[in-house]
Parts: sequence; structure tokens; C-alpha cells
Amino acid sequence: MSKHIEIVENGLYFNFEITDSGDVLFLHFGPQPLNATAIQEEQKPGFRLMELQLTGEDRAEYHGRTHRATYPGLRMVYAAHEDTRNTLGRKLELCLLDEATGLKAIQHFQFYDGLQTVRSWTVLKNEGQASVEVEYVSSFALTGLDKEGLQDRDDKMRLHLAHNGWQSELQWRSYKLPELGMSHLKDRGSKRVSCSNTGSWSAAEHIPMAVLQNEEAGTSLFWQIEHNGSWHWEIIEQSDLLTVLISGPTEHDNHWWLSLAPGAEFVSVPLAIGTVIGGFEESVAQLTAYRRLIRRPNEDNELLRVIFNDYMNCLWGAPTTEKLLPLIDAAAEVGCEYFCIDAGWYAPGEWWDGVGEWLPSEERFPEGIKYVLDYIRSKGLIPGLWLELEVMGINSPKLAETDDSWFFMRHGKRVKDRSRYQLDYRSPKVIAHADEVIRRLVEDYGVGYIKMDYNINAGIGTETASDSFGDGLLQHNRAYLSWLDRIFAKYPELVIENCSSGGMRMDYAMLSRHSIQSTSDQEDYVKYAAIAASSPAVLTPEQSAIWSYPLREGDDEEVIYNMVNALLLRVHQSGHLAELSPRRRSLVKEALDYYKKIRGDIPAALPFWPLGLPTQQDDWVSYGLYHGDRIYLAVWRIAGATADIKLPLARWQGQQLEAVCAYPADALGTRCEWHAADGMLEVTLPTVKTARLFELRRV
Repeated sequence: MSKHIEIVENGLYFNFEITDSGDVLFLHFGPQPLNATAIQEEQKPGFRLMELQLTGEDRAEYHGRTHRATYPGLRMVYAAHEDTRNTLGRKLELCLLDEATGLKAIQHFQFYDGLQTVRSWTVLKNEGQASVEVEYVSSFALTGLDKEGLQDRDDKMRLHLAHNGWQSELQWRSYKLPELGMSHLKDRGSKRVSCSNTGSWSAAEHIPMAVLQNEEAGTSLFWQIEHNGSWHWEIIEQSDLLTVLISGPTEHDNHWWLSLAPGAEFVSVPLAIGTVIGGFEESVAQLTAYRRLIRRPNEDNELLRVIFNDYMNCLWGAPTTEKLLPLIDAAAEVGCEYFCIDAGWYAPGEWWDGVGEWLPSEERFPEGIKYVLDYIRSKGLIPGLWLELEVMGINSPKLAETDDSWFFMRHGKRVKDRSRYQLDYRSPKVIAHADEVIRRLVEDYGVGYIKMDYNINAGIGTETASDSFGDGLLQHNRAYLSWLDRIFAKYPELVIENCSSGGMRMDYAMLSRHSIQSTSDQEDYVKYAAIAASSPAVLTPEQSAIWSYPLREGDDEEVIYNMVNALLLRVHQSGHLAELSPRRRSLVKEALDYYKKIRGDIPAALPFWPLGLPTQQDDWVSYGLYHGDRIYLAVWRIAGATADIKLPLARWQGQQLEAVCAYPADALGTRCEWHAADGMLEVTLPTVKTARLFELRRV
């Protein structure tokens, strides 16, 4: 007789079957109990707990480029399981054994009390007598994504993806699977709908997450891969059902291959996976709560201090004492609380290919940089500096002190990208160098904020002390995270912003450590609205740093639009504040004063999008936060001839609310009216390229 393991925890339902032959089938993961009639007996062999492919092993049946039908994955049998609790919540471990090789694979599911999200990963242990070579191992596998409901999957399944790119971050789109080339024509196929990232920018083209919605059943599955390097996921067809396979790097997709010696162990890349009754917003609400729970406890995400950074539409990487002092005065006057000197402080002129020493330029700062940093503190602000500590310029004076062990190597040569070398954080010499730079900035200069940038992509990896290029990259990725952990442990008050040419490394390996994330290098404030409004689907609002950079030549509405971009997230103030007219500067101050009144709500608030997730093609964009009885709503009119819009707020339908324009206080031509019976907020904005922030309060 087969055995069953059934788990009900935090509104999640797990069902596993252990067959007479020892096969472990993962039959169900959902927000509702399993409907046993949804699975036919002949479909069950496709409900694999994991996929695992070793070099030299066979593949079963037709599979194309998918990672299904693997060996020894198909022959692994049940060995044991543990169902325990720890400080986070319940913990389930399922251990499989391949008797032919002695390889054990343990599937881990970590629950979190009160959340419909688990963290999943796989541990491989070689208990055999010979090495095994790993080409693929899943961190999570689930078949039957479409088993609920009567409609065909072509009609009921919808996939939400966040496309990403430099200055074009966070472009959410949703698709029916036939729109991506996967039509339901056969019980199994070779086509896959997949996202894969190769390299050290984890979000180079896509954010490592997705939401898959069953519109007929009214449920959604969501996941995020928590890794700062290469990763892969795919949706495939088998057993006349949909399967999702999620992993870190693979050999076929990401140049990763690993030789596991007897007694050795490998831990796969972790991910978060959850499921809800509801759609995209309900999924994001669960992810937001989860992201807050796994994040390093820190004061920054409670206080949400206002940052001024001198780069964007301001000094553009050319700071000097003369330029900075009036900016510091103006930033203090409007209410900024950090002042970060961005790039260029370490070189007299062009600096791109010479970085690496991180010593201040005497030409830019004749009195020394400490003079400027002390001036920042004298104005009541916390000083900050920009760094790019994972690279070294090809013309850096520091190179004289290095050797090849410092750098990524491929085919016997140093990896070079955009006139920089990639540092290898497995190297003790690199760690010592990085430690000393941080020590100098914090202890000698008194810096309390570091903008940590990363402007190259190191590609497939490094051959140094690794089984494959991808193995070297994965080792480096994890070594960098360990280094970050040590820095935060040593300097717990230090704020380090995660930046990679804006948002090219938005992942929760990094963001479980960093309290703040640069979202974009977008230089056009009008285009930034959609990026800002989309960001809370990818990271918590209190971590989402949004540039606000009033222009020298702008008008009042340009200032207001800039400020609204940031007011429900993290304010990354910039622009030539000292050169703005008194009226326009007062609009900046009004916005920051208002932000300080409401920012206490942001770390507990949840996001919503009355018009759906925005695109760069939309005439109107809207994004809001709600917490308790407080509702904040940003509205942008970007283009189009229509001055009025009705914003559906179904969550508050029937409630008596008062709608007010909270910023700016003097909002001529702006109208807002709440229609309780329809659950609709009607808004009028008189001209294009305008934005307003509204509050809805219970009467």
C-alpha cells in the first residue's frame, strides 16, 4: 500500500504520495485542499518531487530542452522524512536515495508562521564511493499547476512576468500561455516557457520572480528565486498537465556543472514559493509580508530617512567642495537626512577605468574630503559615499598590488568588462582589501551611508578553483553575500544601498541584507512614474529608492511630479536644489514634510494598483498603499486628451470615505470625489505630465 503525507499549515495544503516502489510523488500544493478527482492514476508518474540529472546518466522519453525526465531523478526512492518546528515555523524535509550511486537528495520546505509562503531548496549528499557530476538539480518542482477547474489551460492560465533592463526596469506584462508559444496540443511536449539569467546581474533581463494565475479557479502560484547570480525556471508540459521547475544555475542554460566527491555536499539556490486564493495583488501581499520577515532587522527600514544624492540630473559624477557646499545647505533646508556624495570623489578627472583604490582626490577636495563630510554632519545630515567595490579598473593604480588570484579568470585570462576587472570574493586578498576600504570610510571618514554600485556583468563565471565557469560564479556569489553579512554584523548602523546600474540586481539574496535598493538610472522623470509604481511588486515599498530630481528649467508641475514619484516609497532626492526658485524649492520641502508625516505607515503597508500594473505606454498610472484605515494613492496623468479618470477601489466599496489631495496642498484644477456605492474614486487632473497624491480617510 502506498503511504501519504498530508500537511496543512498557514493556509497551505501539501500532499505527497510514497508508492509501493518508493517513488515520491508531490501531488498538491495549494491554498485549498486537494480534489483527488483532479488527478488520474496514469498521470501520477509525472508528479515528481524533484528533477536531478547526473553526467553519464540517461534521459527518459522525449524532453527537448526541458529539464524533465532526468536520471537518477526518476529512480530515486524514499529514504526518510522529518516534520519538525524551529523558530521560523514548521520544517519539512523529504530525503530520497539513489541506490546506484549512493547519492542522497533532501528536499527542504521551511514554513513561516502566519504566511502562505515557504522557502524551498535541495541538499545533495554524496554517500557513495565515487564522485558524481551534477548537471541539473531543481530547488522546487510541481506538476498539476492547471489541474483545478474545467477550462482548458490555454484559456484559464495567466503568467505575470517582470521584464527588466537598464533605464527600463520593472516592465510587468501578463500573458496567456499560447501568447508565449505554448498551446495545449498534446499531453507532453518539448516547448518550455522559461526565464533564465546568466551572469552576475541577477535581474539583467527579468526579475527572478513570477506569478501564475488560474483565473477559473481563482488561485495563484508565485515564486521568487533568492540568488544574486545565474538562475533558471521553466513551465513545461507532462502528464497532460503543466509543471514548473525552478532552480539555480544549470549546465545547459547557465554553464554550471559540479563534481561532487564522496562525502561532499551541495546546497541548491533557495527560492520562495507560495499560493493564494486571489490574483496578482494577493500574491504580492503575501510576498511583501514574507520579504519583510526574512530581511535583516535594521533601523533604516523603520525610520525611512530621506536621502540626498548628488548624481542624478545634478553633478553627474563630478563633485567638488565648491559644488557640494551649496547643495548640502539646500538639502538640509528642505529636510534631507542623508547626503551621499556619488561617483567621482576619488579621481581628479575621468575616472571610469581607474577605480580601485578608493582614496579621495586632493584636486576635488583641497581641504580633504573629511572637511566636506564633517560639513554634512554639521548641518544635521549623515554623510555618505559612493563605491563600486566588486570591480577594479584596468588602469587602476591598485593593480600593482594584485595578482591573478584577485580576479575572475576564463581561459587563462582576466575577465574584463567595460574597462573593469571582476574581483573574486573567494580570495582572502580581495576580502582584506574590501574590509579595509569599508573600515576607512566608516571609521576614518565617519560615513554612515554607502551607495554600493556595480556596473559590469561578469558573464558566465570564472575557472579559478571551480568545476565549471558557473560553479566559480556561484561560489563567488555566495562569498560576496557572506562578506556582506560580516560587514553588517560589524557595522549594524551602516546603511548600504544596493545598486547595479540602477536595478540590475534586484533579488532577495541581496535585499534580505540591504535595506534599500536603487530602482533605476532613468533620467526622465515622466518615464520614471511607471517604474516607481511597479516597484512594490518586486520589493517592499520601504526598500524601493526612487529618484526625485527637480530640473533647473522646470516649472511647479515638474517638481510636483518628481516628488509624487517617490512619496510612497523611499525618497532619493537629487537635482540642483540650490538653484531652484524659492517657490519650487518650497514644493520640495512641502513634499518632504508630508513624507515625514506618513512614512511611519509605509513599513507595514501593502500595495495596490487601481488600474493594474502600469506600462510605459499608459496615459494614466496609479499606485497606492493601505495600512489599517489609512489609504494613500498616487495618480499620474502622463498623456492623452482626457482629464478625468475613474479609479476602481473595490476593496473599499460601500465604505464612507473622504478623499483629499494631500500633496500639493495648493492643487488648482484638481478634483477628487469618492463614490462609495461603486467603489470608485473619480479624479480630475487638468493637464498632462501632472501628478497628485491623495488620501482617503474614513468619515
